[in-house]
Amino acid sequence: MRAPDRTAPEWPVLRLYELISGPSDSERPWDEFFSLFLPGARIRMEIRKEDGSVRACDWSPEEFAREAAEHYSRAGFWEREVARRTDTFGNIAHVFSTYESRVGDEKGPPSARGINSVQLLKRDGRWSIAGIVFHIEQPGTPIPGEYLKR
Repeated sequence: MRAPDRTAPEWPVLRLYELISGPSDSERPWDEFFSLFLPGARIRMEIRKEDGSVRACDWSPEEFAREAAEHYSRAGFWEREVARRTDTFGNIAHVFSTYESRVGDEKGPPSARGINSVQLLKRDGRWSIAGIVFHIEQPGTPIPGEYLKR
């Protein structure tokens, strides 16, 4: 597989997956993780629970890292992109990145799949993440076929 082009809008997304992935005893490089984001960036998730209620989360990158570090220390966590759709116009980009994640064993079956909707801005020749909204696949909301194609 070719190394990702560091000047492409997809690069921060792919790097994000690398930085959050690893075994439970591996400290993540959170400073590099933070460097992928613009000031004021947010990470959001909303899922409908089995009882019909909605669980919504809204984190700064620092808040996300604190929560994730606690989770990742209990079990290894790996996330990788399985498909991508990128649209750009001038200095803005939108990457729909379909992912699968694994907990405990990097080679085990996926524990979840979903889509990261990543908004990026290009400043000083570098793409940075302005925000992420992600949705985890659930019964009733399967990933559409067009978002599973490379």
